[in-house]
Amino acid sequence: MPNKFTNLQDAVESIATSLHNKMDDLLPEANNCKEQKLLEAMRYSTLVGGKKLRPFLVCASAGLFGVGREVAIQTAAALEFIHVYSLIHDDLPAMDNDDFRRGQPSCHKKFGEAMAILAGDALLTEAFGHMLQLNGRYQPAQVLAAIELLVQYGGVRGMVGGQVLDVTTEDLTYSLP
Repeated sequence: MPNKFTNLQDAVESIATSLHNKMDDLLPEANNCKEQKLLEAMRYSTLVGGKKLRPFLVCASAGLFGVGREVAIQTAAALEFIHVYSLIHDDLPAMDNDDFRRGQPSCHKKFGEAMAILAGDALLTEAFGHMLQLNGRYQPAQVLAAIELLVQYGGVRGMVGGQVLDVTTEDLTYSLP
């Protein structure tokens, strides 16, 4: 990523804008189709604010290795889809039971629990589909290595495993000595 920014905030905002546009392009529009409510829930949860620090780090790291901005943004979008899926599921009554996310009703409050679960599941699936689209730009082994990292850090020994710890230690009370 060329150093054309005078400060970190401008760089992060530039990536956030590019990311928003890419995710908007990657997520199908919810136009009177049988999946309309699902697509609305996906777009509602994904195309909102947030710090977008993860996407910035993806793009900044990619730039260090000569990876073009378009590929970096597509990879960042896939990572953000996984992040949003985790937030949707984390807000559910069976997890943290949060009514709001980023100042608006959480996905399950707006669309119902079943649709929220499905929206999260669909975003996770979309993330891997969009990573696979990079296959034409890079060697298959490179694309698979990137997907393997997403699986490793998003799965049982990563993000999902962390959520298990959150759920199973929730009832513990801590007292200070």
